[in-house]
Amino acid sequence: MVSVREEYILNELNSKGTVSVRELSNILQCSEVTIRNDIKRMEEKELLIRKHGGAVKKEERLSLSIRPGNVYKRKDEKVRIANKAFEYIKDKDTIFIDDSSIGYYLAKRILEEDYLHIVVITNSLAVATILSNSQNIVLYMIIGQIGGKLPSAVGDLAIESILKFKADKAFISAHGVNFQAGVTSVGSPQMQIKKAVLDISDKVYLMVDSSKFGGGYVLVVCPLSKITKTITDIGLSSENRELAKKYLVNLDIV
Repeated sequence: MVSVREEYILNELNSKGTVSVRELSNILQCSEVTIRNDIKRMEEKELLIRKHGGAVKKEERLSLSIRPGNVYKRKDEKVRIANKAFEYIKDKDTIFIDDSSIGYYLAKRILEEDYLHIVVITNSLAVATILSNSQNIVLYMIIGQIGGKLPSAVGDLAIESILKFKADKAFISAHGVNFQAGVTSVGSPQMQIKKAVLDISDKVYLMVDSSKFGGGYVLVVCPLSKITKTITDIGLSSENRELAKKYLVNLDIV
């Protein structure tokens, strides 16, 4: 059964597409805690989608099923890295987010905030799905052949599409980090996409968990000197921390 407050919230969502806790509290003459509890309960009933400071209309959102795998592996570390990366995004920025699992969590973090008015370019279907109905975000989806564990646009058409844009900042991940060679990849399609992203971006933030450091490599995306900031987690070994200092890698460890 839907309460009077819930009915009002649903009507507002149908009319506006989004509601804020503060406005509902003022209109309905009840505390913000009460409204948050209403919204939480309505989300459990699948009547809306909760976000920071309010809610959005459920049926306006695209949906994409994410298969278990790399997205949920080392989730805590990836969320911390994404949250740190978010701190570098400023109002009015144009940013590129790649098809990585950390990019997925970065998109979810962006959606929580109402104050950011930014342009987002992405080749990731997951990122595009998350951000597709934010009223504050201008979203561009790169076109191309769809592939990968986390579906994304790759191939020549995607590269051509990327090169039409200009970004203030890019947020990318990688298969590996080798301090001598640089940012590494095991596949040519992913490598070519990342190279194109580097070409259009003024600053590049590399988001990689600590398991990605060291070891061998097949292909090199770019030297670490091309990276503005490398963001990783506290699991980074003391040996790799020393190597980062030796090779002048600008690290954020979270």
